[in-house]
Amino acid sequence: MCAALTALAGGRFKAFEGSSMLKSNDSTLLVNRYGALAAQIYDIDKPLGALPDTAFHLTRFNGFRGEILEPACGTGRTLLPFLEAGLRIAGFDASPDMLDLCRSRCATAGFTPDLSLQRLEDFAYDRLFDAIVMPVGTFSLIDGFEAAMAVLRRFHDQLHPGGLLVLDLQGLSALRDDGADRRRWTTPDGDLLTLEGVRVKTDWAAQRIESMLRYERWRDHRLVEAHMEPMAQRCWGREEFALALGAAGFVEVSVTGNYVRGRPPRTGDQVLTFEARRP
Repeated sequence: MCAALTALAGGRFKAFEGSSMLKSNDSTLLVNRYGALAAQIYDIDKPLGALPDTAFHLTRFNGFRGEILEPACGTGRTLLPFLEAGLRIAGFDASPDMLDLCRSRCATAGFTPDLSLQRLEDFAYDRLFDAIVMPVGTFSLIDGFEAAMAVLRRFHDQLHPGGLLVLDLQGLSALRDDGADRRRWTTPDGDLLTLEGVRVKTDWAAQRIESMLRYERWRDHRLVEAHMEPMAQRCWGREEFALALGAAGFVEVSVTGNYVRGRPPRTGDQVLTFEARRP
């Protein structure tokens, strides 16, 4: 793996031998950080309404009267369409760069939602919410089991009785190594942005993936900016996560496969959408 990693990235990625490159309990490593360049690429790569989860969740919350919270709201890819649909929604994110883009995007559209810089592990509000929504696979970025359980319990405690949790997860199939991730985009001002991601480690026992992502900005054929960001994810099984929700205090757990409303998951589904309520 190490030799292949070095060759694949032309020597730009450092190979690590004999130990894990990322440790979820090591606060000295900025894992899943989403810095400024990563935030810009995320915003370009995932424009409003481009992914199927947005329409799916908008349909689910059509006519919803209560206040919604979106943890890890990122650049507003879901939050802004909810606002435009007339829903009341607040959000937080641990990345100041992602949050700045979200605020700017909302302001341009004429909205000033409650947005705050907070982490999943210790977010807090002085009020309870009627629903929490977490699209795509954001929850998988909590790469340790105990940390994930603590966040689920925090979600539970932040909801009104009867409050709804709607959460998307990647299935266990994500543990398969599908090779390097190489993509590129051109900004409106002509800069070339590139992303090169390489799987560093797959821990099947812990259901955990480690990757190293390199973000670059090119201008006039010159590299003007580059950042390396380690990423870590934990994948979940369907029954495992249903049990986790129950252990966190949730009831009425249901699951949908691949954004097909009313259809239980099938083999090969890449996304599982869980719904549960606080009793």
